[in-house]
Amino acid sequence: MAAVGFCGDWFVSTCDKTLVAVHTKQSREPFVFDCSVAEKKPKNTTDDNNRWVVRRCTALVFSHAEDELLVADKSGDVYSFSVVAPQREGELKMGHLSMLLAMTMSPNDKYIMTADRDEKIRVSHLRCPYNIQSFCLGHQQFVSALLVPSTHSHCLLSGSGDGTVKLWEYESGRRLQSWDLTELEETPSSEAEREQKKPTVCRISSSPDGCHIAVLCERVSTVQFFTLELVGTERLTPHSRLCLPHCPLDMTFDPEGRLWVLMDSHDAPLQIYSHRRGYWECDAETPELITVKEAFRPHWETLEASTRTNSRFEHLHKMSFDNVSSYLQKKQQRLEEQQLKRTMTQEKNDKKKKTKKETTPSST
Repeated sequence: MAAVGFCGDWFVSTCDKTLVAVHTKQSREPFVFDCSVAEKKPKNTTDDNNRWVVRRCTALVFSHAEDELLVADKSGDVYSFSVVAPQREGELKMGHLSMLLAMTMSPNDKYIMTADRDEKIRVSHLRCPYNIQSFCLGHQQFVSALLVPSTHSHCLLSGSGDGTVKLWEYESGRRLQSWDLTELEETPSSEAEREQKKPTVCRISSSPDGCHIAVLCERVSTVQFFTLELVGTERLTPHSRLCLPHCPLDMTFDPEGRLWVLMDSHDAPLQIYSHRRGYWECDAETPELITVKEAFRPHWETLEASTRTNSRFEHLHKMSFDNVSSYLQKKQQRLEEQQLKRTMTQEKNDKKKKTKKETTPSST
């Protein structure tokens, strides 16, 4: 697994169990942390930098006040860990009946949005999560990505394994719009082909000014861009597509609105794209990219190619089975066998009667 993100001017990336942070504006020593070392520490160790969870984490999000870390796990529970009181135990806030895959918060820290494997998006009050504000329902597969756009704080974007991106008014749970990404392909495909190759949305990201919404799908070498406009009501409009030289693994916008893309490539894993004159152009060698590459490359080269492309979602798709046809076929087969058995029994009885009649002596 590999991921990228920005925290201010810090570029943060993960390569398997190693976290690397590089300052893009100043000449500072990169921060490197080996997560496997922390895992080996005893759980009773007193350390302000470690928190222990019950099950494997599937999503993390800080509150906008940065005083609380919310952790979603594989069993569907959400725990809250205090940043200002590091010795405090994690508090169970809420739970789903299935695995949680994505989580985000409203800009005012009032609501928490959680998405699970069973196609549900739940909007809950953060301070009292048992108080559910709404459900956003409509996806046909697991929900894998959530985003509250920075300039449209009352809207929610969601992506799913059904290959769609949906726009919601999350307080009411009302769906405003839905886009099937297979319909936006440059080479149109038939309906049967679209059903077979539904892409999985793995990341939805917004530029700082909210002008560009980027959607990344797993194992698809393009990035789909949308614009979110207020025309009476919010409308999500396809804008352009960025074709990449390699399969992308993750992406993020920096504070200047440039798109950083991490790709499955040994030679050039990181690329920066800037929006100029209506098009996204590659910035080959910027000072920031050179600085990040120097710190990032040693850790990237130790990451095996098979590990880089591991999928989080490939085993989560729900398969549909035509049980009715199978049942009717077996029923018909059973009826035919019963009919054949009755016919054979009848023929056997008729044969016995005929034989008995022939062997019975006639009276004089």
